[in-house]
This record gives sequence, C-alpha cells and structure tokens, in this order.
Amino acid sequence: MSTDKNRATAAAILPLVGGPDNIVSIAHCMTRLRISLRDRSLVQDEALRALPAVLGVVEDDTYQIVLGPGAVARVTPEFEALVEEGRSASPAPSPAPAPITADDLAAQGAALKEAQKARNATPFKLFLRRVANIFVPLIPALIGCGIIAGLNGLLTNLGWVPAVVPALAAIASGFMSLIAVFVGYNTAKEFGGTPILGGAVAAIIVFPGVAKIDAFGLELKPGQGGVLGALAAALLAVYVEKWCRRWVPEALDVLVTPTLTVLISGLVTIFGLMYLAGEASAAIGTFANWLLASGGAFAGLVLGGLFLPLVMLGLHQALIPIHTTLIEQDGYTVLLPILAMAGAGQVGAAIAVYYRLPRNGSLRTTIKSALPAGFLGIGEPLIYGVSLPLGRPFVTACIGGAAGGAFVGLFHQLGVAFGSTAIGPSGWALFPLLDGRSSAGLTLAIYAGGLLVGYLAGFLATYFFGFTRRMLADLNTDPDHTNPAQDTATAAGAPPQERVPA
Repeated sequence: MSTDKNRATAAAILPLVGGPDNIVSIAHCMTRLRISLRDRSLVQDEALRALPAVLGVVEDDTYQIVLGPGAVARVTPEFEALVEEGRSASPAPSPAPAPITADDLAAQGAALKEAQKARNATPFKLFLRRVANIFVPLIPALIGCGIIAGLNGLLTNLGWVPAVVPALAAIASGFMSLIAVFVGYNTAKEFGGTPILGGAVAAIIVFPGVAKIDAFGLELKPGQGGVLGALAAALLAVYVEKWCRRWVPEALDVLVTPTLTVLISGLVTIFGLMYLAGEASAAIGTFANWLLASGGAFAGLVLGGLFLPLVMLGLHQALIPIHTTLIEQDGYTVLLPILAMAGAGQVGAAIAVYYRLPRNGSLRTTIKSALPAGFLGIGEPLIYGVSLPLGRPFVTACIGGAAGGAFVGLFHQLGVAFGSTAIGPSGWALFPLLDGRSSAGLTLAIYAGGLLVGYLAGFLATYFFGFTRRMLADLNTDPDHTNPAQDTATAAGAPPQERVPA
C-alpha cells in the first residue's frame, strides 16, 4: 500500500514538471527531490505546491521539491521509474512544445531565472554547494553510526551487556575511521575527476604506516588532517589527473595517468597537506570550544539568531566540513545543538501565526501539516511556506532562535559542554545523538530547555511584533465571508460574535 502511495505521489508530480522528456537528471537529499529541467517554463509551480505530499518548492541550481524525510527516499525511485517508462514508451524525441512568445518567456521564467542566478550563482556559493554535495551523501551513515555510538555509551555507563559493547563500538567507529576515504571519493566525483583515485589518495591519510614517515622532522599520525586533508588531497588529485589527460599520449593514458595522479598527489599529501590540514583542524576545534567557553550566551545568541539567514543565503553549507571535523576530533560537534535552536524559533513563530490568523484557513492548514516536521528539525516547509513569504515572522523566528541559542550557550560557559555525534537531524530528532562531558540527564535537560526557550521566544516575538495592522487586515480573511468589519474585529483577537453583533 505504501508503494502505491509513493508511486501515486511520483505520478502526480511528473506531469507538473513537464513530463519525462523535460527531466535531465534526478537526485534527492534528506528532504528534497532535486531535478534538473530542460525547460523551466513547463513547470506548474502552484499546482505542485497544492499536492498534499509536497511541503514546498525551492529553486536553486536544481528544481527542488520538498517531500520530507523518509518520504523523499521512497518517492524518488518511483519517480525515476516513471521517467524511464515515459521515455521508453516514446523513444523518438518528443515534439517541441508549442511556440511561446518572448513576452510569455519573460513573464513565466526569464526574469525569475536571471534574478535567481544573480543571487545564487556566485563563485563562492557555487563552491559551497559543491562542498555540500561532498558531505551530504555521508549524512545517513553519520546518523546511524552516531545513534549506535550513543547507545554504546549508554550501555557502557549502565554496565549492561558487556559482550555487546565492543561490537557496538566497532560498528559505530568503523565508518568514522575511514570517513576520509569517502570524502576523497566524493570530492573527485564532484569536481570532475575519477572518484576511486580521489579515494585512493585520501586513504593515505588514514593508513597506519604514515606514522613511520619522517616528514621533514614533523611527526605524522594516522588520520592527521581528517576530512579537510582528504578534501584537499582529492582536489589536488583531480587537477593532477586533468593535467595528465591533456599531456599524456592516449596509448599510455591508462597506465601513466593514474600512476602520476596517485604518486604526485600522495607525496604532496604526506609532505605537506596532512600537516597543514591537521593544524587547520586543530584550530577549528580550539576556536569552537573557546568561543562557547568564553562567549557563552552571547556566542549562542549570535549563532542561533543568524542560522536561518545563513540557510537563506546558502552559506550554512560551509559549516558541514566544520561539523565533521569537530566530530572527528571530539566525538561530537558543539555547534549543532545551538544552531538547532533556529528551528525552535521557527516552530514558535509558526504557532503564533496560526493563532494570529484564525480566519486564514489555507495558511493554518499549511502550518498544521508542516509543524510535525518542524518539531523534528525539518524547517523548509515552515520557512518557505509560512515565515519567509510573510517577512516579519521570519525575523521574529530568528529572535526565537537567538534566545534558545543564548540559553544553551550560557551552560557551555558554565562548563556543561555537549554536542551532537552526527549532523543532519535537528529538533527533537537530535536527542538520541547528544553527548558531552556531563551526565546524559543534564545534557538532555539543557537541550530541552533551549528548545522550550526557542519555542516561547519565537511565539511571543511573532505574536506581538510579527504583524502590522495592515498585514492582519489583509491576511486574516475568510474566502466565504465578506464582512470587513467582522474580519477587522477578528484580526484584533476577539471572536466575531463578541465584536460584531449578529
């Protein structure tokens, strides 16, 4: 039955994005179906947003349909199958769409595309997007291993099942001990090199034998440089490989190119990149811990308050390798629980919008459907469907995030440092991944307190400051009711029968 539901969702989406012949490529991340399109103007945005399974639509380097965690992983294969079936049913190239005028193009997409490119196609943002593409595929393994690590720690503290503990430790740590290899593989793949060569060069970093190498008197340790070193080594391998492809004769390419790629990149990695990346990784860990230990509430306020704008600008992607580096060093990232407070502020703001607009049935329905995902840390439906389009509630949501971040940051300054053993989840979904220096009960209590502060601050800031009088008059309307006096009375907060006599 669930398969039929997922296939029905895919079948409903496909014609609204222009059909099989309009699809260039298909992929998905944690929450979004990402498709590349031949003709953007064939997409029916409003009809897509109206589908019950669709939580939102985002246009970036690809067209992204927000389906939510779990659902997107099940709908994507069905969507891919329908696209293949549609293409095989009509192997001949489909006729070009009906001609449209230049005015139509301008009205439907050209201006939007140019504006989108101007905002999101800067070299820096494109680079950050590529960095995110390297690490996002690793998130499911990070989550699974992080939860197992937490379970292992719990069993160890309780003294239960001693025979199982070493097995859980091996399962939880195996991926992290080789994560550099996966980063190298994905880096080469993302930047146009041969993925296995990127993995081979990155594997040098975690090879135990590097401890026997005298790198100009500098001591090397297996794993030194971590994911940053792996990223740099694989990126170097891509450039070496591309250089070889240009200059090595075709008859010798299969032997010479991979050999030179691994040799040159490997030597540079051993005698330079590992040390430099190790110093950079250590500096990141030291700075993050110093920031929260000394900055405390203020640091938490800034981090929690600015995270939603960073998401809107796409700059949050720069934090992914930082989180991964902190997890490698300390076993958890201290930044993620604080940044998660931005989602709490978003939830509180959405609840306030729900109560401030009692007659806007459409928006209230959107909020009700998106709130469960919001509590679990999936913020896109509330951001793109509620707060961002409204404007002021997005700002007040940031205030809620800042308050929650300040709460958690204060306890860091007081010595209760903790973090998440994996990246990806947020909100309530982060509870199983929390770890720190203090007891599990205290860690969970502080994180829960931060969420409550974020919810409350986001709600209060939005309820009292999230709307102007004009916004309330315009938004708090019932399509089936046309009495402006009654609408205005309801906007002021009282039931219609109390303000306007029947």
